[in-house]
Amino acid sequence: MGRIADYLFAIALTLWVGALWAIGFIAAPVLFRELSDHALAGNLAVALFAVVAWVGIVAAAYALLFLFAREGAKAMKTAVFWLIVVMLLLTLAGHFGITPILAHLKNAALPREVMESVLRNRFIAWHGLSSVLYLIQSVLGMALVSQLFRR
Repeated sequence: MGRIADYLFAIALTLWVGALWAIGFIAAPVLFRELSDHALAGNLAVALFAVVAWVGIVAAAYALLFLFAREGAKAMKTAVFWLIVVMLLLTLAGHFGITPILAHLKNAALPREVMESVLRNRFIAWHGLSSVLYLIQSVLGMALVSQLFRR
Protein backbone atom coordinates (compact mmCIF):
# COMPACT_ATOMS: atom_id res chain seq x y z
CA MET A 1 0.00 0.00 0.00
CA GLY A 2 1.15 3.53 -0.63
CA ARG A 3 2.24 6.00 1.97
CA ILE A 4 -0.78 8.20 1.26
CA ALA A 5 -3.12 5.31 2.08
CA ASP A 6 -1.17 4.72 5.31
CA TYR A 7 -1.47 8.38 6.26
CA LEU A 8 -5.20 8.44 5.45
CA PHE A 9 -5.67 5.38 7.66
CA ALA A 10 -3.98 7.08 10.61
CA ILE A 11 -5.73 10.41 9.98
CA ALA A 12 -9.19 8.81 9.65
CA LEU A 13 -8.87 6.90 12.91
CA THR A 14 -7.33 9.83 14.75
CA LEU A 15 -10.10 12.13 13.54
CA TRP A 16 -12.76 9.63 14.66
CA VAL A 17 -11.33 9.04 18.11
CA GLY A 18 -10.52 12.72 18.58
CA ALA A 19 -14.06 13.67 17.61
CA LEU A 20 -15.48 11.12 20.06
CA TRP A 21 -13.56 12.68 22.93
CA ALA A 22 -13.86 16.32 21.87
CA ILE A 23 -17.61 16.26 21.34
CA GLY A 24 -18.64 13.78 24.03
CA PHE A 25 -16.47 14.97 26.86
CA ILE A 26 -15.77 18.62 26.03
CA ALA A 27 -18.34 20.21 23.69
CA ALA A 28 -21.54 18.54 24.94
CA PRO A 29 -20.87 19.22 28.63
CA VAL A 30 -19.98 22.84 27.81
CA LEU A 31 -23.26 23.25 25.90
CA PHE A 32 -25.28 22.10 28.90
CA ARG A 33 -23.24 24.20 31.32
CA GLU A 34 -23.28 27.42 29.30
CA LEU A 35 -26.73 27.42 27.69
CA SER A 36 -29.66 28.12 29.99
CA ASP A 37 -32.00 26.48 27.46
CA HIS A 38 -31.26 22.78 27.98
CA ALA A 39 -33.56 21.78 25.13
CA LEU A 40 -31.42 23.88 22.78
CA ALA A 41 -28.25 22.41 24.27
CA GLY A 42 -29.70 18.94 23.71
CA ASN A 43 -30.59 19.68 20.11
CA LEU A 44 -27.10 21.03 19.41
CA ALA A 45 -25.52 18.01 21.11
CA VAL A 46 -27.64 15.65 18.99
CA ALA A 47 -26.42 17.42 15.84
CA LEU A 48 -22.80 17.18 16.98
CA PHE A 49 -23.13 13.50 17.89
CA ALA A 50 -24.63 12.83 14.45
CA VAL A 51 -21.56 14.37 12.82
CA VAL A 52 -19.31 12.20 15.02
CA ALA A 53 -21.31 9.11 14.03
CA TRP A 54 -20.89 9.81 10.32
CA VAL A 55 -17.19 10.57 10.77
CA GLY A 56 -16.94 7.20 12.51
CA ILE A 57 -18.84 5.32 9.83
CA VAL A 58 -16.70 6.77 7.05
CA ALA A 59 -13.45 6.34 9.00
CA ALA A 60 -14.28 2.73 9.93
CA ALA A 61 -15.27 1.86 6.35
CA TYR A 62 -12.00 3.27 5.01
CA ALA A 63 -9.94 1.65 7.78
CA LEU A 64 -11.47 -1.80 7.26
CA LEU A 65 -11.03 -1.60 3.49
CA PHE A 66 -7.45 -0.43 4.01
CA LEU A 67 -6.67 -3.33 6.36
CA PHE A 68 -8.16 -5.90 3.97
CA ALA A 69 -6.30 -4.42 1.02
CA ARG A 70 -3.03 -4.42 2.92
CA GLU A 71 -3.26 -7.69 4.88
CA GLY A 72 -6.09 -9.68 3.36
CA ALA A 73 -7.85 -12.12 5.69
CA LYS A 74 -4.93 -11.84 8.15
CA ALA A 75 -6.36 -8.46 9.10
CA MET A 76 -9.11 -10.27 11.02
CA LYS A 77 -6.48 -11.64 13.40
CA THR A 78 -5.44 -8.19 14.63
CA ALA A 79 -6.62 -6.19 17.61
CA VAL A 80 -6.86 -3.08 15.42
CA PHE A 81 -9.37 -4.78 13.11
CA TRP A 82 -11.62 -5.92 15.97
CA LEU A 83 -11.44 -2.61 17.81
CA ILE A 84 -12.61 -0.86 14.64
CA VAL A 85 -15.41 -3.40 14.09
CA VAL A 86 -16.71 -3.11 17.66
CA MET A 87 -16.50 0.68 17.59
CA LEU A 88 -18.37 0.72 14.27
CA LEU A 89 -21.08 -1.55 15.66
CA LEU A 90 -21.47 0.71 18.69
CA THR A 91 -21.69 3.73 16.38
CA LEU A 92 -24.37 2.07 14.26
CA ALA A 93 -26.35 0.96 17.34
CA GLY A 94 -26.26 4.45 18.79
CA HIS A 95 -26.94 6.42 15.65
CA PHE A 96 -29.51 4.18 13.94
CA GLY A 97 -30.92 2.39 16.99
CA ILE A 98 -30.96 4.53 20.13
CA THR A 99 -30.97 8.05 18.65
CA PRO A 100 -34.26 7.47 16.76
CA ILE A 101 -35.84 6.12 19.96
CA LEU A 102 -34.77 9.25 21.85
CA ALA A 103 -36.11 11.45 19.04
CA HIS A 104 -39.42 9.57 19.11
CA LEU A 105 -39.72 10.03 22.86
CA LYS A 106 -39.02 13.76 22.50
CA ASN A 107 -41.66 14.09 19.78
CA ALA A 108 -44.19 12.02 21.72
CA ALA A 109 -43.79 14.35 24.70
CA LEU A 110 -44.71 17.47 22.71
CA PRO A 111 -45.86 20.13 23.45
CA ARG A 112 -43.96 19.56 26.70
CA GLU A 113 -40.24 18.95 27.01
CA VAL A 114 -39.51 15.24 27.39
CA MET A 115 -37.93 15.80 30.82
CA GLU A 116 -41.22 17.34 32.01
CA SER A 117 -43.40 14.56 30.64
CA VAL A 118 -44.52 11.08 31.63
CA LEU A 119 -41.88 9.78 29.17
CA ARG A 120 -39.07 11.19 31.33
CA ASN A 121 -38.01 7.85 32.86
CA ARG A 122 -37.96 6.04 29.51
CA PHE A 123 -35.92 8.87 28.01
CA ILE A 124 -33.46 8.78 30.93
CA ALA A 125 -33.06 5.00 30.58
CA TRP A 126 -32.38 5.13 26.83
CA HIS A 127 -30.13 8.17 27.22
CA GLY A 128 -28.20 6.33 29.92
CA LEU A 129 -27.72 3.31 27.66
CA SER A 130 -26.56 5.62 24.87
CA SER A 131 -24.08 7.27 27.23
CA VAL A 132 -22.66 3.94 28.38
CA LEU A 133 -22.22 2.73 24.79
CA TYR A 134 -20.55 6.04 23.90
CA LEU A 135 -18.18 5.74 26.85
CA ILE A 136 -17.26 2.18 25.86
CA GLN A 137 -16.67 3.33 22.30
CA SER A 138 -14.47 6.19 23.52
CA VAL A 139 -12.36 3.89 25.69
CA LEU A 140 -12.02 1.45 22.81
CA GLY A 141 -10.90 4.40 20.71
CA MET A 142 -8.09 5.08 23.18
CA ALA A 143 -7.10 1.42 22.94
CA LEU A 144 -7.17 1.69 19.15
CA VAL A 145 -4.89 4.73 19.14
CA SER A 146 -2.48 2.97 21.50
CA GLN A 147 -2.43 -0.03 19.12
CA LEU A 148 -1.61 2.26 16.22
CA PHE A 149 1.44 3.59 18.05
CA ARG A 150 2.68 0.04 18.61
CA ARG A 151 2.78 -0.67 14.88
